Amino acid sequence: MSVDRSTIWAYEQGEPQDFYYSRYAHPTGVEAERRLAALEGAPDGQALLFASGSAAATALLLALLEPGQTVALAAGGYFGTGVIMDDLGRWGLRHVEFDQTEPPPPDVDLVWLEAPSNPFLTMPDLEAAAAHRAPVVVDSTAATPVHLRPLEHGADFVLHSGTKYLAGHSDALVGAVVSREAEAHRRLARFRDHTGPACAPDVAFLLLRGLKTLQVRVERQTATARLLAQRLAGNPNVATVRYPGIGGLISFDVRGDAQTVERSTRLIKNATSLGGTETTMESRYRWEGERVPLNLLRLSVGLEEPDELWADLQQALA
Repeated sequence: MSVDRSTIWAYEQGEPQDFYYSRYAHPTGVEAERRLAALEGAPDGQALLFASGSAAATALLLALLEPGQTVALAAGGYFGTGVIMDDLGRWGLRHVEFDQTEPPPPDVDLVWLEAPSNPFLTMPDLEAAAAHRAPVVVDSTAATPVHLRPLEHGADFVLHSGTKYLAGHSDALVGAVVSREAEAHRRLARFRDHTGPACAPDVAFLLLRGLKTLQVRVERQTATARLLAQRLAGNPNVATVRYPGIGGLISFDVRGDAQTVERSTRLIKNATSLGGTETTMESRYRWEGERVPLNLLRLSVGLEEPDELWADLQQALA
């Protein structure tokens, strides 16, 4: 479909129609939301796009919770989520970290999982979380609907940093939330309408482009990641390898200086983020500090030839 960049649409006989101001909705975004909802197995249209994954996460927290309530946050997940919750602590939001491979703590108001966690790559106990009385959010950025559809396992919301695998080309900043229940979807949509963290039409178009090739890309990235994880585990300069068996994300600890390794690659880009067609690798200690091992490297596998990637890793590790 073409991109409709309009910010306004004319009323018909004095009445607003489906589209009248792009902060609320625009044709390109609605089509992307419809397709994403279908991929996640949600009722038609129960997905919402946001300006970024962080904007989506912030909207979920503010729309669902009240001052004094508590989030059970999966330990070892994306550190930016905890940073958001720390910032919202000034408004009375509390959060506690827990091991997501175990049941969540009982007295919390929202359960926040990550499948798999980034960068420790643990998988949550979805059954135990779904049995909790509180709503469950699953950040499924790294799994994608190719490998996991959390709503089918009892989750109430699926969160994506669509900047990563969904858009897939490192050229579109976008977030998304898919809701299981219609009323929760409407509540979140009202919050987005009122506060304005919407996704622009051009970005929604790039997301639509990415969704067309999502399965092909993720299956290729997964196959390569499985091979590289196996080979990394046998390398004498690697102390620990973490890989959940799905997706294109690996983390590993080197015996030596991680930043020397990340600066020594030739094909692999020394860059942040993940999920693109080009392989990237970086030390996470520079951003997360002692929350992660000093020599942990996060590798996001792209679409290059596996043997070429392995040769690059070998020479860098050497």
